[in-house]
Amino acid sequence: MKKKSGVLIIGHGSSSASWVQLVDHAVDQLDLPVPVVACFLELVEGRLIEDGIRQLEREGVERIIAVPLFVASGSTHIDEIGYMLGALQLAEPEEDWERIETDAEIVYCPPMDDHPLIEEIVLERAKELSADPASEVVMLVGHGADEGTNHLRWERLLQRLAVAVRERGGFKGATYGTLHPDNLHKRARAVTRKNRALIVPLFLSEGYFTQQVIPSRLEGLPYTYSGKTYLPHPHVSDWMQDVIKQVLQA
Repeated sequence: MKKKSGVLIIGHGSSSASWVQLVDHAVDQLDLPVPVVACFLELVEGRLIEDGIRQLEREGVERIIAVPLFVASGSTHIDEIGYMLGALQLAEPEEDWERIETDAEIVYCPPMDDHPLIEEIVLERAKELSADPASEVVMLVGHGADEGTNHLRWERLLQRLAVAVRERGGFKGATYGTLHPDNLHKRARAVTRKNRALIVPLFLSEGYFTQQVIPSRLEGLPYTYSGKTYLPHPHVSDWMQDVIKQVLQA
């Protein structure tokens, strides 16, 4: 007998109610034949990951399709959540990471990375800032990671997206910078010397990083920037729908 499936959408969480509402709205757009619960890693009381798992268990779910609503595989939270769910075996987990006990089978899906629908969002954000692609350089800005495997994952993702945006958008060039390691100002300065720079943040939702950190790192440089993020683009919901349906149909 086939196990009853349910979906757990896992966001980072925020103390901002509007941030949480954006995630909830994106999840509400899903059209699936199974229960769906949105939960958060932290900061949203009563809606943490364990709360979500228990809610699905109460609905009789025996197989949980866990979808991390995160921009990149290089996020340290991807390993953290995978460990908590028992989906990843790590040699040296952080001391404060705790497993969540459940009898349900866990199917841990990949984060957004450069899924075709996510690539479309990034390209659209660049085009919205553009006046003359042939004379413009797009600079993607990611959170990044300072070292190790996560750093490599971020670098590879940013390289792939930069190539896709340049080729598909017809831009003069495309490059990237990160907050970790902190190379954004240096790389942006090199771009803005001779080009019109379009700054595109690779973040799920607008907030502290897009409204304060990125502009502060670019202070004194000429650039074009709207601060628009992945949400509230409808492709975020489309991406979740696509990832979940692939598991349900497998």
